[in-house]
Amino acid sequence: MSVTATGSGSGRAPRRSPAAWRRRRRSDAGMTTAEYAVGTLGACALAAGLYKVVTSATFTAALTEVLERALHAT
Repeated sequence: MSVTATGSGSGRAPRRSPAAWRRRRRSDAGMTTAEYAVGTLGACALAAGLYKVVTSATFTAALTEVLERALHAT
C-alpha cells in the first residue's frame, strides 16, 4: 500500500493513493452478498428449528398446562 505523507506533526492521518483505494475496493468485492446469503440461511435454519419445537406434542402439552393453571388460579 502506498501512503503519501501529509507533513510531520500535522495531526491528520496519512492519505492513501487512488491506486491503494482501488486495490482495497477490489479485494472486498462480493463479500456483502456472501454475508447476506449466510445470514439468510442461518435465519431460515433457526426459524425451522423453532417451528419444529413449537409444533411438537411435548411443547403443546406444556403450554396448554401452563395456560390452564393461569386461567384457574385464584
